Amino acid sequence: MLIISIIASILVTIVIIVMSLASVLSKKTIIDREKSSPFECGFDPKSSSRLPFSLRFFLIAVIFLIFDVEIALLLPMIIVLPLSNLYTWMIVSFFFLLILLIGLYHEWNQGALNWAN
Repeated sequence: MLIISIIASILVTIVIIVMSLASVLSKKTIIDREKSSPFECGFDPKSSSRLPFSLRFFLIAVIFLIFDVEIALLLPMIIVLPLSNLYTWMIVSFFFLLILLIGLYHEWNQGALNWAN
């Protein structure tokens, strides 16, 4: 047990040293005005470089990410099926899918899924 803790402390020390070295070596030392300015085909931008984005697109992207993560949570349920009790698995799967469908219905009802308004 003592050997494992010594090896673990040596590994943690090495990781800390490597991360500190990478942090020091990756910092920019020279701040150049040209590299800090916005770039548009070699010319100065005619308007603001901070363009407003569509809030509708942002909402669609957030909804996509939420449902994408939920699909990633659904995939292991198929793998766990042979290892678990069928009745418990069905109840958990049913409630998880029910919550997903209620969330989808709510987003649809609120109009968040209508792209062209």
